[in-house]
Amino acid sequence: SRIADFEPQNMANTVWAFATAGVAAETLFQAIAGATVNRIGDLNTQSMANTAWAFACIGWKHNDIFTVLSSALLERLGTLSDVDKSQLYLVTVYVQTEWPHLEF
Repeated sequence: SRIADFEPQNMANTVWAFATAGVAAETLFQAIAGATVNRIGDLNTQSMANTAWAFACIGWKHNDIFTVLSSALLERLGTLSDVDKSQLYLVTVYVQTEWPHLEF
């Protein structure tokens, strides 16, 4: 897919823009979820936080993206900005509501 050719920041910006507009484009989000999982090491913390926030905002029902993003963000916890932390708080509430058995 062409999504695989996107820079990580562009993937994050795309899902953020769609989520902000309230548009849950299933095919697009599925492609970006797969690309994000495959390229998690290429994302910076802001891109990770924005991506997690976007998927939570649209009510994404597949927990894989949240599991991968949370693991990567925990490794970089000390480098998160206050904005990243506030976004992650909202994501945590969403994940705990949807999948109470997951640790996020």
